[in-house]
Amino acid sequence: MNELVEALLSGNRRALARMLTAVENEREGVQEALAALFPHTGAAQVIGVTGAPGTGKSTLVGALARGYRRRGQTVGILAIDPTSPFTGGAILGDRIRMSELAGDSGVFIRSMATRGQLGGLARATADAVRVLDAAGFQIVIVETVGAGQSEVDIAQTAQTTLVVEAPGLGDDVQAIKAGILEIADILVVNKADKPGAENTVRALKAMLELGHPAARHDMPRHHGQLLQRQPEPEAGQASHELWMPPVIRTVATTGDGIDDVIEAIDEHRRYLERDNLLARIERRRLEAELHHRLREALIARLLESVPEQALSAMIERIQARQITPHHAVNKLLDEAG
Repeated sequence: MNELVEALLSGNRRALARMLTAVENEREGVQEALAALFPHTGAAQVIGVTGAPGTGKSTLVGALARGYRRRGQTVGILAIDPTSPFTGGAILGDRIRMSELAGDSGVFIRSMATRGQLGGLARATADAVRVLDAAGFQIVIVETVGAGQSEVDIAQTAQTTLVVEAPGLGDDVQAIKAGILEIADILVVNKADKPGAENTVRALKAMLELGHPAARHDMPRHHGQLLQRQPEPEAGQASHELWMPPVIRTVATTGDGIDDVIEAIDEHRRYLERDNLLARIERRRLEAELHHRLREALIARLLESVPEQALSAMIERIQARQITPHHAVNKLLDEAG
């Protein structure tokens, strides 16, 4: 692992691919390798792309990558794919759609399987982002699986979150469902050359005007990632302007509107830097990650201490309606404690 870390930091792409595989498979020694890479992280700009299936997220990500490459910036892409129920691996559909980027040495694309993880992100996404960051990529784009309204975990991983919509995918009311609109830093209406695009744009703008914190001062402030009520500024202390997500039309297949999206991402970055919000966002992200890892570690430790026979017997008691699942959990915790 030490040799792998050194090779990765020196720019070896094969070492990068091997390290990402080790992270995804949780191989022995990978945590020590991640610890060695950790001091080299923190420089990359992390962009999340989420939205419902069929909105053209993968095509948009490919177009964004080409736009950043024209500016001379290196791009790492994590495409989170649904898990195959047979092999447990990623279907790699997103990588197929971005195949035209494969020959560019300044772009690295990696598909990862969700492996049953809810929220649109793979279990090892945060570590994979750090690996790409340590490898020197200036831009890291994370594309979620497209599961729809449950894809809010991306807001705890990315510094800027793009929510992609498209016309013709259903009722405009779908856009107002909780969990997606609230996490958007930038709203992208892709496939804007299709009928109904203007209706989608109008619906999104109307919902932002009605319910977004930047439009309603009595709601929690929006800092680009998480909604959390902040204390009122002290006397003589200026309050920063709230960020209102722009709605941008794109046609990713032709590249129309891509420069506008990149400019909006840049403007959001400047907003975060101007109001000193990046450090606060990172702290909240790390807090959420720490809680998540603590839960996983505690559950794993608990299951190790409970015999398989005890679990099986408890399941039988629940099935026989002798005990509720809630009381079964408490009983198992008491016995393990």
